[in-house]
Amino acid sequence: MQPELETERLILRPFLEQDCERVCELAGDKRIADMTANIPHPYRYEDADSWIQTHHSDFDAGNSVVFAIILKTSGELIGAVSLPKISSGTGTLGYWLGVPFWGYGYAVEASRGLIDFAHQHFDLKYIEAQHLVENTRSKRVITKLGMQYLDTQDLVRNNILYPICTYRLSLEILK
Repeated sequence: MQPELETERLILRPFLEQDCERVCELAGDKRIADMTANIPHPYRYEDADSWIQTHHSDFDAGNSVVFAIILKTSGELIGAVSLPKISSGTGTLGYWLGVPFWGYGYAVEASRGLIDFAHQHFDLKYIEAQHLVENTRSKRVITKLGMQYLDTQDLVRNNILYPICTYRLSLEILK
């Protein structure tokens, strides 16, 4: 069973079915889709529901882990942090925050909480992360986590070519 985690300002908890509407509200902002490789626009209730429905079984299988990011002060859901892919000793970090919550350090704090949990719970050697070249906010999050740049590759999305930067963090340094 997926636990609830706590950081200084945040609670990281499994998503609930009743979170669908809030996920649509936040992730439905076109600025979120424009800065991520896998969030569609428009983002529909059905998208949120089908995404949330996969979390429990994927966690139990050890394939992924996804947490809702909740502000301790208000109980408000503000985004998500995840390892949407766990394979061969590597977890791929993903996160998004609703636009009103950008610039407060929440993505770094939530990611650190998830990385600490993943280091203890999964048999991981590395955490990798990617960002679209133009997503400088995500680049700052990734570099604040201490990740090292690996390379830039191209991603085709909607028949458009996007350069993607990849980074890696060795969890051996956390031992």
